[in-house]
This record gives sequence, structure tokens and C-alpha cells, in this order.
Amino acid sequence: MNATAPRYVAGHGLLTDRAAVITAAAGAGIGGATARRFLEEGARIVIGDAHARRLKETEEALAAEFGADRVTSLPCDVTDEEQVTALFTLAERTHGGLDIVVNNAGLGGTAALVDMTDEQWTRVLDVTLNGTFRCTRAALRSLRAAGNGGVIVNNASVIGWRAQSGQAHYAAAKAGVMALTRCAALEAAEFGVRINAVAPSLAMHPHLVKVTSAELLDELTAREAYGRYAEPWEVANVIVFLASGYASYMTGETVSVSSQHA
Repeated sequence: MNATAPRYVAGHGLLTDRAAVITAAAGAGIGGATARRFLEEGARIVIGDAHARRLKETEEALAAEFGADRVTSLPCDVTDEEQVTALFTLAERTHGGLDIVVNNAGLGGTAALVDMTDEQWTRVLDVTLNGTFRCTRAALRSLRAAGNGGVIVNNASVIGWRAQSGQAHYAAAKAGVMALTRCAALEAAEFGVRINAVAPSLAMHPHLVKVTSAELLDELTAREAYGRYAEPWEVANVIVFLASGYASYMTGETVSVSSQHA
């Protein structure tokens, strides 16, 4: 069992001159890693996040490294339709169009179903599933009007396939993201848009440590084939692949970034 993370992969220009929107892209998780990987692959990005301060800090750091003309941000709570619309309008205005959308926003939590409140259930579903729906709808409207095709990549989870105690709301939301991906892909094929999803298992970042017990993290890590958690950039690499021309015949698929897909 190899618990050593591989060497970071350099960019190869896979997304050169592509304009992308990435939600929940502030901080050290999958969204932030995806923003960085997209820039390393040559894309121009508009990033959104509900946490305005962290978002601005992320924009400033990436702009200093990759150029202010390639990074724009706007606070966006994906449960708010007006904010979603504003994010996509900004992308169209800034880059003259849109090529790629990464729906990364999601909300987890742990609660036994018997004790779960309506608010706990609804909040997780609204951010994770409804938010993906709102952003997918906005993306498809923009891409259909432009008529140049495009790509949408959704962030699902292996928990959409398998059961885990205390995760009924999150599992239902992520299974919904997978189903949404399949159905939307069939509709979007008519105007040349591909829609796929990634399903990570355990990608470590600071927020996860705050909301998950050390015991559960150890248990989940032990289940992985390599005996370690994924680095966020390892998930971002698969998102890059799905967003690139290398995945030109893939649509409606959910790709597991884990050995824990069943």
C-alpha cells in the first residue's frame, strides 16, 4: 500500500484560451485546486464562492501569479438565483463568452436521519443539488445562445453510489447530481455541450478537518486502495481532463476518483 502522494503534474496547455466559471473556488479544497490547475493549463477563469473574503484573497493570490487579466471573481451563493445569474453575466462580459463551467459548490454534514431536521436536510440539498441545477441551467442558456459548444463538469461524490451512516442528506444530494448530469447531458448534446461529473471519495482540505472527526477520517483513509486521502489537485486533474479535448466523446458520465465507487 503506497501512502505517498505523487509528484505534482505540470500544465500542458490543455485549456489554452478557454474561458471558465468555477464555483466554490476559494480556499484550499477541490475548487481552489481546480482554479489553479485551469490557470496552469492556460484558461481564463471567473471564480465564485459564498465566502467573499476568502474569494478575494484567492483572486488576488492567483492574479499575482498568473496575471490579473486571467482571474476575475464575484461572490456567489448558489442558492440565490440572482447571484448565479450575476456570476455568469460577469463571465460573458469579461471574456466575451463561456467555454467551461465547473459546478463545485456543495455542503456536507453528519446527522442521523432519525434526528435530522428539515432545515439540515433542505440546506444540504439546496446547496449541493439545487445549486448544481441553477448553475447548470445558467450555463446551458449561455452556451446554447453562443452556439459554440462547451463543457460542464459537476462535482459529485462516491457517496452518491454507496451508503454511509449519518450521510442520508449528502448522499441523496450527490446521487441527484449524478442523475442530473446524465439527463442534462442528453439534452445538451443537441447543441454540442458535454456534461460529466467527478466522484471523489476523500480529498483532504482544512474545512474537512474542522467538520469531521479524526476517527472517521482515519477510517475513511484506511478504506482507500493507496492507504491515503487524495490531494485536491488530484481531483482537479480529472476535472481538467473532462474539460479538455481529450474527453471529446464523453458525456453523461460520472468518473470515480477513488477505489471506493461501490
